[in-house]
Amino acid sequence: MKVLVINASPHLDGCTSRALQEVEQQLHAEGIETERIDVAIKPVRGCMACMYCRTHNRCVFDDIVNEAAQKLDEADGMIIGSPTYYAGVNGQLRSFLDRLFYSSGHIVKTMKPGAVVISSRRAGSTTAYDEIVKYFGICSMPVVTSTYWNEVHGSKAEDVEKDLEGLQTMRNLGRNFAFLVKAIARMKDSIPQQERTYRTNFIE
Repeated sequence: MKVLVINASPHLDGCTSRALQEVEQQLHAEGIETERIDVAIKPVRGCMACMYCRTHNRCVFDDIVNEAAQKLDEADGMIIGSPTYYAGVNGQLRSFLDRLFYSSGHIVKTMKPGAVVISSRRAGSTTAYDEIVKYFGICSMPVVTSTYWNEVHGSKAEDVEKDLEGLQTMRNLGRNFAFLVKAIARMKDSIPQQERTYRTNFIE
């Protein structure tokens, strides 16, 4: 089993990365592999609604988004980490997620667990958390939680080391994620079918 981990911080050894490491270590202890993609060190442009993906099953911009879509298809779950920018997510991550989830409609995400990890200096983390969790909510992906909102605090990785509750939250998140991935794998043949017939638009 493998979990795809998305790091949206341009500081590869910063707070977000440190939080993700704590989750990854717990997953590894539970026998689950992880593969990390660092989004913020790549050029990522926004979706331009060209609909190319609707006929080609991939984004028209052949970049890290198409690479991540393939990895998501093969993964058993997904964890997305972001720093907090003005009480929201990293801008590159927002463009990345818009394009990834829209262009990968052909990829079955039903019952692939998803989790959010946020870092902030002080505040704004819960609104950033809310932004990301909505991507899972529209795809029948169970959202994995912990014993507090999945966040750590600090301006640098060394600060996160002092956030003992935050690191504890990450470890519990890792354990919960591993449990759910394994439980769903045991029930793989019973995953419910999803109806996709109707779309409300009120146009006659």
